[in-house]
Amino acid sequence: MSLGSRYSEQICKVCAEICNACAEECEKHASMGMEHCRECAEACRRCAQACEEMSHVA
Repeated sequence: MSLGSRYSEQICKVCAEICNACAEECEKHASMGMEHCRECAEACRRCAQACEEMSHVA
């Protein structure tokens, strides 16, 4: 991103998509009482949000 790659926005959007998919899967397991999966889902949601925000800057 710091070098102005024409792919920066796309990479950030794909990162957000991947993180959201991970969060969705972890949330399935978290609903069964797996605490570490709930924590993972939260981390993935934060990552997805950061990537989405970065895609607007790229």
